Amino acid sequence: MLRGIKKIQGLRRFVTAPAPTYRTTILPNGLTVASESMPATRTATVGVWINAGSRADNPKSSGTAHFLEHLAFKGTSKRTQHNLELEIENIGSQINAYTSRENTVYYTKCLSKDLGQNVDILSDLLTKSKLDKRAIENERHVILQESDEVDKMYDEVVFDHLHAVAYKNQDLGRTILGPRELIKTINRNDLVNYITTNYKGDRMALVGVGDVNHDELVKMGSTYFGNIIKSDKPFKQSGDDLPIFHGDEIRIQDDSLPVTHVALAVEGVSWSAPDFFVASVANGIIGTWDRSIGVGSNSPSPLAVIAATGGVNKTPIANSYMAYTTSYADTGLLGVYFTAESNSNLKMMIDGIQKEWGRLSNGNITAEEVERAKAQLKASLLLALDDSTAIAEDIGRQVVNTGYRLSPEDVFARVESITRIDVINWANYRLKNKPIALAAVGNVKTLPSHREITNGMNFE
Repeated sequence: MLRGIKKIQGLRRFVTAPAPTYRTTILPNGLTVASESMPATRTATVGVWINAGSRADNPKSSGTAHFLEHLAFKGTSKRTQHNLELEIENIGSQINAYTSRENTVYYTKCLSKDLGQNVDILSDLLTKSKLDKRAIENERHVILQESDEVDKMYDEVVFDHLHAVAYKNQDLGRTILGPRELIKTINRNDLVNYITTNYKGDRMALVGVGDVNHDELVKMGSTYFGNIIKSDKPFKQSGDDLPIFHGDEIRIQDDSLPVTHVALAVEGVSWSAPDFFVASVANGIIGTWDRSIGVGSNSPSPLAVIAATGGVNKTPIANSYMAYTTSYADTGLLGVYFTAESNSNLKMMIDGIQKEWGRLSNGNITAEEVERAKAQLKASLLLALDDSTAIAEDIGRQVVNTGYRLSPEDVFARVESITRIDVINWANYRLKNKPIALAAVGNVKTLPSHREITNGMNFE
């Protein structure tokens, strides 16, 4: 008899594994404990998601959130750096951390039998870091080197510039690493102030996915994070004022670069915006394309055909492009990022992008295109949840950014309900006659003027 099949009264049926179970509990200090069991595994991912990133930096010490991430692994009041590294290696855990504009995350992947020890380690890193002055100076040099490396990653550079012009003189406009001159001045007081201001129970989630017992995880949360206090008043990422999106530009002419990087953006959708998934479907119609894949002239995306063939010119005008959405608690960026050879006619690509946006706004899209974009979105969402770490990331991001978690079934239902008319109405609301931000690095001489690009947003 085949494994997984039982014979009952002459019939054979497949034995289905227990479905994953998602549960949440909020501790008295406001910390959310969230778990999703995966009965078929003996491993787990456990981590802490904090609703605080570079956006919460003091403008005078920009880069503090990222600096803290580096120092967390340099020793605590309970564990020296050597003992911490040895302990993690001895139990075979994989530990990591990252900082974004709105979140700081520490997580481990481990054997489920070692879950308690891993939660203890995470708590130690977050609440008992020594912040030793010598370690601060050592990491300062490491972070400055990292800054040098990021400066060579032009896809990151162009999006940092895009944030700077779209949210000028605002917290979202600052880079995650911070400017070099401030990295050189960040001190222990800045780090302590960031922790005491932002590491609050109601801004944190302890998330466990895999072979996890929710009730036991709640007890661990109480034991290891129960001493963290609540915020004095309900936290709001943006304070009292919503971010202001600016239609502006930055162009950096650099003849040494063989490839030019260009990013366009209108103000996009927040994480909890009612049209969040409509924006994703609309982007699916615009599509994503890369010359190295080889698909171009036969692509269902008109923009991909233009990028690959230049239309009637039959000459490629881009190396790649990507319709993207970057969301935050109360705003977002939505647009197209593309790369092109330095001798390319960038105006043709800009015109192609705006033609596609106009096609959405004017209703020149088919129901088949919408259904294809919906199918691609659902597939990409499901493929992204392929292991416990990816699921923990999905849960943690949603819980700290929106206060709730949409299950894959909830997401599918919302995506499935989107119609062609929804996409058209969305394009008229989010795209038509809206201010536009632009950032470009490389040979930017063939880019249209910002006024010309802005005028092109009327889609007439």
